Amino acid sequence: MFSREESSLALAALTKLPDPVLILDGEMRVVLANQAAQKIFGSIDKGDAISAIIRTPSVMAAIGNVLDGAADQMVDYSDLVPVERHYRAHIMPLRPDSGAKGTRNKYAVLVLHDLTEIKRSEQMRADFVANASHELRTPLASLAGFIDTLRGHAREDEAAREQFLSIMQVQAERMGRLIEDLLSLSRIEMNEHVVPEGAVDLMDIAKDVVDAMTPKAVEGDAKLVITCDGKPVSQGAAAKLGTVIGDRDELIQVVQNLVDNAIKYGRRGGTVTLDLGQAVTDQSVTGLASQTAVPATTFASDKALYICVQDEGDGIARQDLPRLTERFYRVDVKRSREEGGTGLGLAIVKHIVNRHRGWLSIDSILGEGSKFTVFLPCTATRNTAAVIKGSQK
Repeated sequence: MFSREESSLALAALTKLPDPVLILDGEMRVVLANQAAQKIFGSIDKGDAISAIIRTPSVMAAIGNVLDGAADQMVDYSDLVPVERHYRAHIMPLRPDSGAKGTRNKYAVLVLHDLTEIKRSEQMRADFVANASHELRTPLASLAGFIDTLRGHAREDEAAREQFLSIMQVQAERMGRLIEDLLSLSRIEMNEHVVPEGAVDLMDIAKDVVDAMTPKAVEGDAKLVITCDGKPVSQGAAAKLGTVIGDRDELIQVVQNLVDNAIKYGRRGGTVTLDLGQAVTDQSVTGLASQTAVPATTFASDKALYICVQDEGDGIARQDLPRLTERFYRVDVKRSREEGGTGLGLAIVKHIVNRHRGWLSIDSILGEGSKFTVFLPCTATRNTAAVIKGSQK
């Protein structure tokens, strides 16, 4: 028998284990849930039904079998929301009423092993090979064709040689961008289930991106403007905006990708606006959100900041909007490739926003332009904020 001190130590060790552990009684109700379980599933109280926490039938059946007297059972299952995660559930009998085989057990212990990183690694390797081979086939074929030509009749043609070498350089640079984006996307997907914990100033990010992208904007004859709640930025407004929970480098990548697209596909001589502000949850918003309203069910907290990147381009047809964040989806394939796009920019944005437990809204009007709005949970907010409701365009 354990002493009281030893029992307390055992309970403390169970509580601190890195894997989620739940002890269940014969009625499949929670007797104890350690810190790791609370972190994954939220608040768990003694007496909660396990069916309200884990809704996978195969896991519930395995728990029932163990309580009915079966030996240890293992079940692999997946949770798809808020982000896809994979687990192996190990269910074991605990303190059986008697040692007789088949006797119903009074308690069971459920241990979850997180297989998400393993599954993501496997999928990442498969996706990388498939995507890279598909997207690299065209530029590689082009390079091979030019090499053959340069070795053949164009060997002594200096003008043709310079032209072909220039085209080959463009194709090589395109392949470099593609590989860089594929690797970036793979790294982001690998960590998508890990929520960032830092505090990031969204206004600072907007300013840094504008500074970095100004040369490209000048080249594209575009003007970059930052506003706060639709008004010119002042020091006071920026100071009141607050911070969001996030990874600074990844959020810079999000804003930079959106601004890069806005410059590429906005009209020459137009303005690209980065508007920041506080969004308040709005029960009436159910589809594509207005610029500053976010559905009430989006965040655990009711406070969020938004950054909206708006261009004055040709706009995007309504039927194309749901597919914009798919890998390699392009509304205009020819124009995208001419602009140096890889077809991965918005996919990267989507996965970073998912990792931050944020929300991405895309809206567009043909002939007027497009708006890409990212909502992120706050760490600090202003005392007052108004919800600006807008019609769905």
